[in-house]
Amino acid sequence: MATVLVASNRGPVSYALGEGGSLDARRGGGGLVSGLSAIGTQDSLWVCAALGEGDREAVRRGVAEPGVRMLDIDPSVYADAYNGIANSVLWFLHHHLYDIPREPVFDAEFRRRWESYRAYNRAFAEALAAEAAEGAAVLVQDYHLALVPGQLRALRPDLRIAHFTHTPWASPQYLRMLPTDIREELLRGMLGADRLGFHTRAWASAFEEGAGDLGRTLVAAHPLGVDGEELRALAHRPEVDERLAELRAEVGDRRTIVRVDRTELSKNILRGLLAYREFLTAHPEWRERVVHLASAYPSRQDLESYRAYTASVRELADEINAEFGTADWQPVLVSVKDDFTRSLAAYRLADVALVNPVRDGMNLVAKEIPVVSEAGCALVLSREAGAHEELHEDALTVNPFDVTETAEALHAALTMPPPERTDRTKRLAATATSRPPRRWFLDQLEALRG
Repeated sequence: MATVLVASNRGPVSYALGEGGSLDARRGGGGLVSGLSAIGTQDSLWVCAALGEGDREAVRRGVAEPGVRMLDIDPSVYADAYNGIANSVLWFLHHHLYDIPREPVFDAEFRRRWESYRAYNRAFAEALAAEAAEGAAVLVQDYHLALVPGQLRALRPDLRIAHFTHTPWASPQYLRMLPTDIREELLRGMLGADRLGFHTRAWASAFEEGAGDLGRTLVAAHPLGVDGEELRALAHRPEVDERLAELRAEVGDRRTIVRVDRTELSKNILRGLLAYREFLTAHPEWRERVVHLASAYPSRQDLESYRAYTASVRELADEINAEFGTADWQPVLVSVKDDFTRSLAAYRLADVALVNPVRDGMNLVAKEIPVVSEAGCALVLSREAGAHEELHEDALTVNPFDVTETAEALHAALTMPPPERTDRTKRLAATATSRPPRRWFLDQLEALRG
């Protein structure tokens, strides 16, 4: 029986079917992985969902990494819970993304999918209840598993349960869009935990206000930082050096504005590109002297709204290049693919970092670029990013909806005196690395046990 358990949709390992039916394990990283490594697999267990056919085959064959239990949840139930509710309802709710005249619509189909979400959460709660030692600590992760704390509390009242939400939390006004019974079920599910964690005090306060008098539990902010040593090591691997040389050849001696995002609707890539276009219009002296390096990783392409958004990013970048580009200058170098090596190379090359989400739980890119940038970078940061709570004093704050303000912030960032930019970058990097993932996890575990 485990004394420390973590539950999340995605686990620390995944399996791919190889030739001849072999199973190849691929291990991931991140704060939870490094945190659990401090405890040891003998006393800990990670419960996660089997995401693909390779994972499901591993479950069927009884193949398991030490300290990991995968749940083979019915694919139709999983699809309803993950895409139908978690990503199409809760994500939109917490990020305030709904097109209000048309969405949301909470009908019989929604309630059918909610039944799947409830069943998906129940599968996790039952697995945790079966595997946990008396009085064990259970750390449940994210909006996919918002009902687990309450369900698990009913099964195992002896356990110490924490839940951490990696997204923002919806404002009370947005939360009230949910049907009353569903909203109360969601909140009571969360309130089954002994402790609730969020990246910022703002998101924690939004939960408390939305929960009202339904119940009380300890709510705290645990901002996630980056492991500076690990990040710098990753950024200076030979393959990143090679990609950096390629980017330098493309950019020449021009200044760079860097952004790295998934093509997630909340990341606000389109307004960022519009701001860059307005910047080039309002400040023609910068034409041919700056390049916008944009990495846009395709996200959730199984949802039509995300496919359309990704296509719009490509189209707008092409329009800017057609409008301003010359024979030897391409204003926007956009990469719409998952290419972490290119992103790290761009980090090192960054003079300006543009991070302008409409709403974001944390946004680690805002912390990563100042740690890796070689010449120091000015950070243009949305006031709606979770990272703004920690970084605002040394960033150039923008309203993510104000394209003109963002364009002028880009100009201010590019004209910032080098000594000021260097000083700001040092302070940003120090803040960014003050709570690395391992410490972030262990702090929560210690608080839960305490």
